[in-house]
Amino acid sequence: MAAVTIYDVAARAGVSIKTVSRVMNNEPNVRPAMRERVLDAANALDYSPNLSARSLAGSRSFVIAVFVDAALTIDHWRSERGADYLSRIQLGATLQCRDAGYHLLIELIDHDAPRVRQEVAALLAALKPDGVILTPPSSDNEIVLELLDKANTPFVRLGPERPDGIGPRVHMDDFAAAREVTEHLAALGHRRIGFIVGEPRYGASQARRAGYLAAMEGLNLPVSDNWVRQGDFTFQSGLEAAKVLLALPERPTAIFASNDDMALGCLAAAAEAGVMVPGDVSVAGFDDSPSARFSRPQLTTVRQPVAEMASLATRLLISGVIKGSASRGQVVDELLAFELIRRASTALPPAP
Repeated sequence: MAAVTIYDVAARAGVSIKTVSRVMNNEPNVRPAMRERVLDAANALDYSPNLSARSLAGSRSFVIAVFVDAALTIDHWRSERGADYLSRIQLGATLQCRDAGYHLLIELIDHDAPRVRQEVAALLAALKPDGVILTPPSSDNEIVLELLDKANTPFVRLGPERPDGIGPRVHMDDFAAAREVTEHLAALGHRRIGFIVGEPRYGASQARRAGYLAAMEGLNLPVSDNWVRQGDFTFQSGLEAAKVLLALPERPTAIFASNDDMALGCLAAAAEAGVMVPGDVSVAGFDDSPSARFSRPQLTTVRQPVAEMASLATRLLISGVIKGSASRGQVVDELLAFELIRRASTALPPAP
């Protein structure tokens, strides 16, 4: 049996091929009654539009690409802890793509590779995406931004990013969220609050560190250099940093790790050292990943609107609000709300 074509749909609906194309491409300015007639005809004939044909007809690929950091994503997969951040991005973006007849592609970008320029350029040339969602650190990478601009490819930078960065962005306030977590710990009575910084390449790491320091300064609490340790958003780095903090002669009574994986490393370090959480030391994280709810004790953390940010970024790209190389100059700055989730890993400090 011959495959059903756009000509068959047009004949059954009694409309032009151009009208069928406009309906199948979800283009505006099609009367609702006409759209319904075409869709009824397509359903009756069990017609599925050919992606390559759609692309040729409309000079569009119907592809939205998401650039994610290769190193951290692969580390999460290999450790079998999953990549919750990526999963939530996929959820938010996929639902929007599905509704609009687009396809979503996840691309791992190795920002430290010597050939990153050639690899990203080849990727854009091969995929010709209608839009790109940039997650950190791509959202701040000048090479990636330059290549998107050169290819005239619309993009949205999914936060967090540098405040002075160029191009449309959808983000949350990491500084305010970190400040709120620190103030929560202080409100419980903690005065010695340790902090584990995230991967230095991520703008979120610096924003969360700044929020912690601002809260400590605003509350007139001391910050010892020994209480701030460098991590890289992995479980292992949180484990190692917490071991150092817990071994200090005057150790912190609370540790704030700037993501949940590192906070879970803190819980593991405390268990190895025979330190009770939250009886001897409170622990807080950032992300509200599934592991934060399944850990024992459950983690106090910040719930990021990751799926919502990805969904909004996808809608902006598909709608055509973001235009090609003009992405760099467009003033699109969408700030979404976070939520502090108080759970059992934080409590009053131990009695002196």
